[in-house]
Amino acid sequence: MADPRRAREEPSSEIALEDFEDALVDGDRSVRVGTARAALAYPTFRRVYFGSLASSIGSWMQNVILGAYVYQETLSSTWVALVTLAQLGPLLLLSLVGGMIADRFERRTVLILVSVEQTAFSLLIAKLTAAEHPSMWLLLAAVLAIGIGQAIYAPSYSALIPTLVEPRDLTGAISLNSASMNLSRVIGPAIGGILFARVGAPWVFVGNAVTYGFIIIALWGVRLPRGVLEHAENRLRRLLGGVRVARDDRVVGRCLTTMVAFSLFCLPIAVLMPVLAHENLGIDGESVAYGFLYATFGSGAVVGALSIGTFLANRDLKRIVRVGLVGFAVSLAAFALDRNPAVAYPIGFVVGAFYFAVVTSLSTVLQQRLDDKVRGRVMALWIMAFGGTVPIGAMAAAPLSDAIGITAVALGGAVVAALLALWANLSEPAGAGAP
Repeated sequence: MADPRRAREEPSSEIALEDFEDALVDGDRSVRVGTARAALAYPTFRRVYFGSLASSIGSWMQNVILGAYVYQETLSSTWVALVTLAQLGPLLLLSLVGGMIADRFERRTVLILVSVEQTAFSLLIAKLTAAEHPSMWLLLAAVLAIGIGQAIYAPSYSALIPTLVEPRDLTGAISLNSASMNLSRVIGPAIGGILFARVGAPWVFVGNAVTYGFIIIALWGVRLPRGVLEHAENRLRRLLGGVRVARDDRVVGRCLTTMVAFSLFCLPIAVLMPVLAHENLGIDGESVAYGFLYATFGSGAVVGALSIGTFLANRDLKRIVRVGLVGFAVSLAAFALDRNPAVAYPIGFVVGAFYFAVVTSLSTVLQQRLDDKVRGRVMALWIMAFGGTVPIGAMAAAPLSDAIGITAVALGGAVVAALLALWANLSEPAGAGAP
């Protein structure tokens, strides 16, 4: 009988795999390959994953409370927009540089150094906000510095995940990573809101600085793969390496273009949900009812992400992408047309579930195609498509919503999702092979 303590005590992925095989052969424990449970059996993955989850919760504490604090101090929506741009803008503009760094240097070192940088600037934000008359420009600069750090951190972390598990368990690892993104978005703002009300904004930012320590400690004691970018490449070719892969590999290119279109035309509803709640359901954006509606949507996203690493593990992800897009289109259309708040909660859950089932499946198909030599640079394109494009779509959808109504905007997103289900054929072209 396999000793479950071995997976906790030994850092070797090979030993974790032996535990799986022993359990499967002996029949004393059912561990399906490709599941979230299988991914968590790798000690290094488990350590890095939970450290990252704690750090992400802190980041979302800070992100949400920063907007509330800035508006409280300035009563200016322009300043709130500037802070949001400083947070997210670098993901769109600098992720390619971050991807090149991820493929050139040891990812563990990159992640630790960036986490230390973000810790320092979070403490600076805490100090600035503790002043009686804080400098908004210095605050904006500090937020921008953290945003730049995130543009470097995100490609390295995304490229790191597949190297912590065997390829057959990649689906479970990405499923857990996607779920943690949504858990942190639900848990972080909730904790941040409580701290903001009870002890003030500076302590929220101190709390975020402390959470960076979890990922630093998690990474400090593990050995991770070094980047393998070829020295012979010139700087421009290094920078555009991911673009070349997306151009030459049909499946990679279609994963990325599907995500860009999905983010640009379908996902603004996640940003404009307060508008839909107010106009269609009569729910105020500052009410408990709205908080519950958004939490329901977020919970659905967690379930959708985890489904890919649990009961849908080892299914055809290419087909799940297309089915998920159809499900998202139908549920989003129902969400847009609904006028009954009681019905909106379960529909919102379903929208969230299809949303992240699609995202997680696309991400897994993409990662399974990549050579580690270019993984960081291609994942930089993914981060630009997923993280950087949503704010652009929301900026375009907001005035459109004012002009023609949020229902029409949401229905338009549903139509695009349905069309993407036809476009998102991720099957291997006849006669082609993986690069």
